[in-house]
Amino acid sequence: MPFELFIALRYLLAPRKQAFISLISIISVVGVAVGVAALVIALALMTGLQGELRDRILGSTSHIYVWKNAGIDDYQAEVRTLLKTAGVVGAAPAIMGQALVTTDRADAPITIKGIDPALEPMVTDLGRSMQSGAVDALNGEDESGRQGILLGRDLAGKLGVKVGDSVTLLTPQGTLSPMGVMPRSRVAKVVGIYSLGLLEFDSAYAFVSLGFAQRLLGKDRPDLIQLRVTDIYGAPGIADAIVAGSGGQYVAQDWSDINQPLFSALWLEKMAISITIGLIVIVGALNIISSLVLLVMEKSRDIAILKTMGTSSPRIMAIFMLQGSIIGLVGTVIGGALGLGLCWVFDRYRLIQIPIDVYQISYVPFVVRPLDFAVVILSALLICFLSTLYPSRQASRLDPVQALRFE
Repeated sequence: MPFELFIALRYLLAPRKQAFISLISIISVVGVAVGVAALVIALALMTGLQGELRDRILGSTSHIYVWKNAGIDDYQAEVRTLLKTAGVVGAAPAIMGQALVTTDRADAPITIKGIDPALEPMVTDLGRSMQSGAVDALNGEDESGRQGILLGRDLAGKLGVKVGDSVTLLTPQGTLSPMGVMPRSRVAKVVGIYSLGLLEFDSAYAFVSLGFAQRLLGKDRPDLIQLRVTDIYGAPGIADAIVAGSGGQYVAQDWSDINQPLFSALWLEKMAISITIGLIVIVGALNIISSLVLLVMEKSRDIAILKTMGTSSPRIMAIFMLQGSIIGLVGTVIGGALGLGLCWVFDRYRLIQIPIDVYQISYVPFVVRPLDFAVVILSALLICFLSTLYPSRQASRLDPVQALRFE
């Protein structure tokens, strides 16, 4: 064992006359451990929240929206053309509009989305999110001439309907009559209930067939083409390539542009929490400084004897740097293990519940990224190491003559 490490461990483990210094060392370890654990948990919480929201949003919407300046006359041809773009794995048309849905129990403003039932599951998770009924049931009419409609779970609960019931749709696009413009009204049959996991969709969106949406909203063609890509982080580049390759015929917008305010706010919140909780680690480092300063004062006679025996100042400095680094290392390891364990428990049993109307999800998943964990551990070790420099330097500059004068 190196001489410096031997002396450092002896100072740490051997009983002291002043137990107060030992108590400060223990408090230093606890402070560093609490700070590291809190920082790991905070980063895991924000990372899990961002990831869950991103996955829910990208499961409910497409990765890229494409509009054509001249209008989409033949969406089948446009779908075939866009599917030839590198990285695009799904394409489907859509018509968007507003409506009021009413039943005997309640009414609610909703967003109508007209889709091709055969192509929509290629760009969103609607097919996998059906709790009852099926997307294919949107095709055709029933014996009463009613078109099918898919409602979100929360919207269906608010309206008090289930599969097989009827709802009435009122749209702003009206019909001219002697009494003026009358809102267009249609009766639709609920053929399915879905749950995409986002309150925004489950409580305010309804899906109908493309043809029904055209008649309902007074449109003769789809509004846009939705695309799904293999790499979500490559969506901006693919969108730019589509626009550039079309000679200005297409206008494209990817998911990162549409949701930029949300994810920017979450990133800022993550950084603010990290900086705030990181101050706990600095408090632990300050405890290390006080512990080493008091230890230098207590061990001044030992330091003087070591110097008179030929120990150099750099080696004296290394002894106390090692002692402080060991305190920081023990606290960091304990804190890292504690943080990982608590994150696993919180995620496994879904202990952190949040308001679904604010964050769109009911609980927070905890995700510890290796890079985030490594940054926390290395930062804590660096802070603890820097805290040893001043007291170690003071110990190395101790004059043995002055220290032994009154011994």
